[in-house]
Amino acid sequence: MGFMKTFAKVMATTALVAVGTAAMAADIAVIGGSNDDAFWNIIKKGIDEATPAVEANGGTVNYLRLVYYDNFAPDVVQLIRTAISMEVDGLVIPNWVPEAEDPAIKDAIAAGIKVILMNAGGADKARELGAINYVGSDEYVAGVAGGDYFAGNGQKNVLCINTLPGTANIEARCKGVIDGITAKGGKGAQLPLPSTSFGDATAVAEAIKAELIKDETIDGVITISAGDADSAAIAVEQAGKVGATKLGSFDMNQAGLDRIKGGTQLFAIDQQPYLQSFLAVSLLASHIDFGTDLPVFPVLTGPGIVDASNIEATLAGVRLGAR
Repeated sequence: MGFMKTFAKVMATTALVAVGTAAMAADIAVIGGSNDDAFWNIIKKGIDEATPAVEANGGTVNYLRLVYYDNFAPDVVQLIRTAISMEVDGLVIPNWVPEAEDPAIKDAIAAGIKVILMNAGGADKARELGAINYVGSDEYVAGVAGGDYFAGNGQKNVLCINTLPGTANIEARCKGVIDGITAKGGKGAQLPLPSTSFGDATAVAEAIKAELIKDETIDGVITISAGDADSAAIAVEQAGKVGATKLGSFDMNQAGLDRIKGGTQLFAIDQQPYLQSFLAVSLLASHIDFGTDLPVFPVLTGPGIVDASNIEATLAGVRLGAR
């Protein structure tokens, strides 16, 4: 073989290797909640700890966070559009508001972006949209578990506090709680508050206190976030209902875990957010880089009940920043 033919063959081989290498470099965008939302800071830890493996294969991970929640749906859609404009290979996205997000997610998939739904949306929505998987908790099942737990501890009338009304996963939480308690002979209701109240401790506490004073039969309160549970604890105390009204929460923070350990909060429903993001990013990068797939669909990370029986093990995970 002559020099020129040998050179041409080497260059062609090099080009193929370069193309192959480029194909094995997953550029991934992850869309998540605001910086002042403690839950999403645990999600961020999972992303950060999955990122080195992505980068080792030449890829990148970009975390696109909401700034505020008061313009929720339009802002999420804008972040999806931003990810599309970045020409990423993969997108990890919570399907919080399907009617707003679905068209944008479909556009991402049509552009050749591989999508995993994380945290919100569920398996049925993932199949509908053409996402490759869903990683997270089944919010309705988690809610039912909460309502059932209340009933098992003697509560008869449970109020679910919703500070993000209209978001599909949160609505499913409260519906599950109500269905869970009513299936055991109790009753439940939802208290929807404006989304601007999310993170406003005073507004949430005052609203819950007013309901507890108005209806003295309420003997259980559950909040859709750990931060709201802090407000609910204040409301229960100010309404003079400590001991009479049991408190539960979806998700958990240090204050809530301290209350569980101290006996002033009954339980928390854990969906393991660290695992949600760590697994979603890892699975998506592996799918893009190597063509791998899981036979498990969906990948469920919850629900798990944290109460007095397992509080010490949970606190050990908290000290390591993953719970």
